[in-house]
Amino acid sequence: MSPHAVLTLPISCSGCAEAMVRRRPPWFEHGMRPPSPHGRFPRLAVIDAARAVALLAMACFHTLWDLGSLRLTPENYTATPAGHAAAMIIAGSFLLLVGVGLVLMNGDGIRLRPTLLRLARVAAGALLVTLATRLVFPEAYVFFGILHCIALSSVLGLPFLFLPWPVVLLAAAAVMAAPSLVQAGWLDEPGLWFLGLNRITPRTNDYVPLFPWFGLVLGGIVLGRLGLPLLVRSRLGAWEPRGTTGRAAIFAGRHSLALYLIHQPALFGLAFVLAHVIGPNPRAGLKAFRDDYRAMCTRGGGEAAPCRIAARCASEALRREDLFREDGRPYSVEERSRAQALSRACYEAAEGAPP
Repeated sequence: MSPHAVLTLPISCSGCAEAMVRRRPPWFEHGMRPPSPHGRFPRLAVIDAARAVALLAMACFHTLWDLGSLRLTPENYTATPAGHAAAMIIAGSFLLLVGVGLVLMNGDGIRLRPTLLRLARVAAGALLVTLATRLVFPEAYVFFGILHCIALSSVLGLPFLFLPWPVVLLAAAAVMAAPSLVQAGWLDEPGLWFLGLNRITPRTNDYVPLFPWFGLVLGGIVLGRLGLPLLVRSRLGAWEPRGTTGRAAIFAGRHSLALYLIHQPALFGLAFVLAHVIGPNPRAGLKAFRDDYRAMCTRGGGEAAPCRIAARCASEALRREDLFREDGRPYSVEERSRAQALSRACYEAAEGAPP
C-alpha cells in the first residue's frame, strides 16, 4: 500500500491508520526521498545546484581571463597566484562532481546506455573545444583540457565503483602524488603530455592532465559512495527549488555541458566588442612590463632597489612618448633607439636615487 493511502483509510477501520503511521519509513516522516531500486540513487536537485555553482564560478573566471587577454584590465588577474588558485579550485570542484556523478548514475551496476551517451557528448564537446581553439589560438590551443580529462576519467573511473572505498582512496592519493614522484625523460614526449607526468609545461589555454586530476575524480567516487546514502535520506537531499533562482540553477546544472560550450564564446564575443568600443585600459601591461624589467635588470648585475625605481620610471617614460608597446606592435629603428635611451636614462637616475 502506498504511504499516501493512510490519508484515505475509512474511519471504521479503527487502529489501521495508527498501524500504518507506525510503519511509515523514516524518509516519509521527514519529507525525504525514498531510496531507488537496484542500488541506484534518484536525481538530486542539490547536486545539480552544486554543479551550477561550479559553472558560475568558471564563467566568472573566464570573464576575467577575457578582459585581461583583451587588455581591458590593468593586468590579466587570472595569471596571478590568486588566479591560479581559483582555477585549480574551480576545476577540482568539477572533477569531484564527476566522481559523485558516476556513483549517482550507476549505483551498484554500470548503466551502459546512459554511460555511453554521456561519454559521447563529453568527448564531442572536448573535440569541439580543440578544433575551435586550434583556429582561434593556434599557438596555445587546448589539446587536453577539462572536458578531455572528464571524458577519459569517466571511463577509467568505472572499475573503481566496485572496489572497496579505502582502496579507491589510496588510488586517489597515489594519482595525485604521481607528478611529484615519477620522473622519466621519455614522459616529456608531446604525445604523453596528457598524462601530466612531463617536466615541460606545454603552452595551452587549458591544461588538465590525467595526473594529478584523475585523483579528484576518484576522491569524488569515495565521497559519493560514502555520502550519497546519507544525502538521499536527508532534508538537503529532499530539497526542491521553488523560486526562479533555484529553478534556474537546476536547469544550468542539468545542462552544464551545453552551457559550458556556449558561455565562453559568448563572453569572449562581448568582451571583444567592448574592447573595440572603449579601447584598452591605459595601464594594461604595466605591471608585467615592470616585473620583466626588474628581472632583466637584476640578472644584468643591477641592484634590486635601483632596478625597481628604473622599472617604474621607464614604463612611465615610454607611455609619455607613446613607445609602450604591450600590444606587440613592432618598433622602428628610431623608436627602438629612443626607447633604449629612455630606459638607460631611467636606470642612471635610479642609481643616484635614495632606496
